[in-house]
Amino acid sequence: MITNKNEQAYLDLLHLVLNEGTEKGDRTGTGTLSHFGAQLRFNLADGFPLLTTKKVHFKSIVYELLWFLSGSTHVNYLQENGVRIWNEWATAEQTARFNRPAGDLGPVYGHQWRNYGASKSEDGSDNRVYNDDGVDQISQVIEQIKTNPNSRRLIVSGWNPSEAEQVALPPCHTMFQFFVADNKLSCQLYQRSADLFLGVPFNIASYALLTHMVAQVCELEVGEFIWTGGDCHIYQNHREQVELQLTRSLYTLPTLTLNPNVKDIFAFNYEDISVEGYESHPAIKAKVAV
Repeated sequence: MITNKNEQAYLDLLHLVLNEGTEKGDRTGTGTLSHFGAQLRFNLADGFPLLTTKKVHFKSIVYELLWFLSGSTHVNYLQENGVRIWNEWATAEQTARFNRPAGDLGPVYGHQWRNYGASKSEDGSDNRVYNDDGVDQISQVIEQIKTNPNSRRLIVSGWNPSEAEQVALPPCHTMFQFFVADNKLSCQLYQRSADLFLGVPFNIASYALLTHMVAQVCELEVGEFIWTGGDCHIYQNHREQVELQLTRSLYTLPTLTLNPNVKDIFAFNYEDISVEGYESHPAIKAKVAV
């Protein structure tokens, strides 16, 4: 019997919410089964936490993370690389609500990570653009890890209350904190809103990847990735898909390989990141709630 405690804990949470979750309405009008407060721990030495009970599109995870790290908030980079996961929020109809052109998502993750609290200036049109005077939280936290690894302030915030209503989808993964002990880097994420079937598998793999990347540039080993969820939910139109996934057996987790020559977090390219030995069941399609 295959031991895959990392993924089994996620499946156990799916089972809990499917069977004991509270029926609730939601912003999208889809309806959910919801459970408040959950935590999953992934020992990154046991393998890279990419689900095996359904195929997860690793290419999209890598390009999205690189997009976040670049500070960009326009989907053109993603679309140029065949990644469509943000398209539903980048339509002209969605962006027009905020007086932005199609594709411009506004102050989402990349902005908050790299230019938090930046001031705005006129660009000569109806749009407001951000000056480069905010806090580069990623550069700051990496410098802190290198120079003061015992700090309890190794935090990056994606949640800015003054800008949360200026985007179609305010950040769901809102804050993450690093922790260094025994020359190992661990990371804990707090996710306020957790779409357990579609979103969370991406989020787990994305932050596990980020932990590996930060550890490499800080010359540390990897420890744990800890995922903490607030409103953990299964959309009503995902119930059949979840039931199918829960019937599937586990495979051994794959391993992550990074180009060891990359020493700058912003220098990683897609070609520098790969998973090896990824065996999984087929993908399970489901409609995203917008």
